[in-house]
Amino acid sequence: MYQKVALAIAFSPRMEALIAEARRLKGLFQGELVLIHVGVKTPELEAKLDEILNRLCADLGKVKVLWKEGKPAKTILKTCEEEGVDLLVLGALKKEGLLTYYLGSVARKVIRKSPCSVLTLIDPKIETTRFSKVVINGTQLEVTPKVIERGLKFCQAESASQVHILNEIKLYGLQMATAGEGSEDEVSLTRRKLVQQEIKYVQEILDGLDQTGLKINIKVTAGKWAVELVRYCESIEADLLILGDENGYSFIDRLFPHDLEEILEELPCNLLIVK
Repeated sequence: MYQKVALAIAFSPRMEALIAEARRLKGLFQGELVLIHVGVKTPELEAKLDEILNRLCADLGKVKVLWKEGKPAKTILKTCEEEGVDLLVLGALKKEGLLTYYLGSVARKVIRKSPCSVLTLIDPKIETTRFSKVVINGTQLEVTPKVIERGLKFCQAESASQVHILNEIKLYGLQMATAGEGSEDEVSLTRRKLVQQEIKYVQEILDGLDQTGLKINIKVTAGKWAVELVRYCESIEADLLILGDENGYSFIDRLFPHDLEEILEELPCNLLIVK
């Protein structure tokens, strides 16, 4: 699925854990591993990195290390494109966006403009573990069938124990307000129909996909998608949230509040953005 995994590294306290996580992903997908550092290469930094790689990745053969100089976001994006990277891994903080090295506009540019899928890890560990509880955004968008397909493949590779697909009812308030002019039974019937329509939408996508080994739960919400995704991930203690690239949204979708920024402001768990 991901033949070339890249990790953007800063020489932070969590670098070793991030390398361990990237190493696991490389093994999971039996691909290549590329490390990208934007900054000046010094003998001290090179020695530190070599020591970690010799300890954690000695059995992998040669890991490609790229030392680049320039503007961080632009340089990372260009390098991923030149190297044909399939999955870019970044470190992230749960409540303050990405690590200081990738703060603010840099993080947003990397995530939004990346030519490949992006995985942000909020709590990387040297003793790595698989993603067990996964939430996939199933809201009706042009990109959703692709997100669900790629999400299921990722979950199968991880042997995830639980997969939750969360779907938002668009314009729920307006539709229920119209239904509210009728009787209580009519309102209840409208609500049930809206929920059933969303379940049917997801189920029709799932029917054409390989679900082997997966336990899938379809959940329908009436709230704002970003807020509800965060809440749901927190409520089930999910360890991975999978979204689509906002570039895949149609013009009509952009009229509504589909804003990745809200999720990035306070990541509920690790985040995979499918490109």
